[in-house]
Amino acid sequence: MPDQSYCDRLQQDMAFLTSNGRLSEQLVDRIILQLNRVYPQILTNKEAEKFRNPKASLHGRLLSLIAYLQKKGDKPCQEFYRALQINAEQLYNNLPSRKILRPTFFLACFSVAAGLAFVMYYSNPESKILGGARRVLGFSPIIIGRHVANICMLYMEDSAREQ
Repeated sequence: MPDQSYCDRLQQDMAFLTSNGRLSEQLVDRIILQLNRVYPQILTNKEAEKFRNPKASLHGRLLSLIAYLQKKGDKPCQEFYRALQINAEQLYNNLPSRKILRPTFFLACFSVAAGLAFVMYYSNPESKILGGARRVLGFSPIIIGRHVANICMLYMEDSAREQ
């Protein structure tokens, strides 16, 4: 979901982040302090004190902080994710909204590699598929750039001459 906003991601990750034991009191305090120090326009001193109140439950404070950030907009939610990544990278990498992106990225990389392997395999000079490979590479500047396409075509032509 590449076009998903940070507020939407935060809504999706809220249950994960607020589940028991996921975030410690110290970690939540570090995130609040980072938001307050780096971006005082997102979280003022007074608001930071409210969210760091030790008399309130950690779960309640975290829910209030997330709701507050979502009301402020996408930039504050993005900065929350940045603070989370800096202070708890392993937790950040295990967020549900991040796990959705991983298989898509893998499939995209695999598809490109498989496509290039297919073109190179069928660029045998004795077959008539070489012309087809040239046609595929002729359209490839849209995808991989003219320079790379020219190198691939020169390689295929040299391979054809050698055999």
